[in-house]
Amino acid sequence: MVKRFAIILAAGKGTRMKSELHKMLHSVVGRPMIQHVIEQLQSIQLDEMATVVGHGAEEVTKKIGHESKFVTQEEQLGTGHAVLQAETLLGNVDGTTIVVCGDTPLITKETYQALIDHHEKVGSKGTILTAKAPNPTGYGRVIRNDKNQVERIVEHKDATEQERLVDEINTGTYCFDNQALFWALKKVSNDNAQGEYYLTDVIEILKNESENVSAFMTPEFEETMGINNRVDLSEAEKVMRRRINEHHMNNGVTIIDPDQTYIHADVTIAQDVIIYPGSIITGQTTIGPAVEIGPHTEIDQSTIERATKIRQSVVQGSHIGEEADIGPYAYVRPETTTQRNVKIGSFVEVKKTAVDENSKIPHLSYIGDTEIGKNVNVGCGTITVNYDGKQKHKSNIADHAFIGCNSNLIAPVSIGEGAYVAAGSTITKDVPGEALSIGRARQVNKEGYATRFKKQ
Repeated sequence: MVKRFAIILAAGKGTRMKSELHKMLHSVVGRPMIQHVIEQLQSIQLDEMATVVGHGAEEVTKKIGHESKFVTQEEQLGTGHAVLQAETLLGNVDGTTIVVCGDTPLITKETYQALIDHHEKVGSKGTILTAKAPNPTGYGRVIRNDKNQVERIVEHKDATEQERLVDEINTGTYCFDNQALFWALKKVSNDNAQGEYYLTDVIEILKNESENVSAFMTPEFEETMGINNRVDLSEAEKVMRRRINEHHMNNGVTIIDPDQTYIHADVTIAQDVIIYPGSIITGQTTIGPAVEIGPHTEIDQSTIERATKIRQSVVQGSHIGEEADIGPYAYVRPETTTQRNVKIGSFVEVKKTAVDENSKIPHLSYIGDTEIGKNVNVGCGTITVNYDGKQKHKSNIADHAFIGCNSNLIAPVSIGEGAYVAAGSTITKDVPGEALSIGRARQVNKEGYATRFKKQ
């Protein structure tokens, strides 16, 4: 069986991005663009993968980690020079090598596989992935002879007026016989407008040696797009987002308005979920069956269990149990967990809190660093006062407790099972089970005071 290798070009500085962040690390639907490339390549079962790094090498290698081996292009002298740096890893092995750019995150594993299969089927020494471009300006043109065979690739800056009329473009992705690739690279010169060593010249060199050179045209020009600036990044985000939304809809998810729904690549969604416009779901989030999300809801790095409803709210780093009712306008902060049939209502903020089944925090409350038992009712305006200026402290509210409106629970404090806290109380000591705790000043009425005051 033919061995297969990949070389990813990721050494460029990406100055047109106008960013301190390395171009390859800019995010498309929640992942660095180069990570999309690596993920699709890994799906075609390679024997070895090498990434060529240069500017910002430390950032890229740290992000990719063990998913690839690395070689360094110290000076950026062109794509041919970049690929030649991988000779130390791949120069002496036989097989097929696919060369791709790290800034082309939209190319799918199906396209990579089809390119390699075509290359090996026709016995080519070099195969170019091409596409028909609606506007080929800036792209290298694929020049064919009168027998429709590939003759060479000419870069836009080096092309004649006649050659610039060609709309079949080089996508920057290739397959090569590995030995032929490194042999030809040593014959590439930099006699061109850019003074660089072009990988594209390998095609002409192989052709001049009477080697078989071919092209495989993908019908999807859109997926071959490279990202060079923020406009390209936005277009790639749009394409990838559409793919993700269509994937979920084809798997039984209702997305009311896909153009106004933003779902990242690592999100898992079960059947019969309904997602309303303006919703953003990111990170490694898992959504259970029959959940309703939105409109205008943000969920990040969380698990949402079956039949929960979340409306106009934010949920971060939390686990929401089944049949919960969240929002509108709730803020569920990290390390919050809820069990079945919990209510977290309007203008409630919850942080690092465990809420057991059938408990309710209906509105206008802050609950932080708290454990709430079963069947608890937390009244409007309740605050667990968890921070003393230096340390966070914990509150415990046991099963069946009732917290009256506008209560302050000064942590650390415990409310016993079945206990009641009177509305407007400030609780500084533990409340025994089944007790009523009243922590407010005694009301005093001064008869006639208002009348005398008004006369002054």
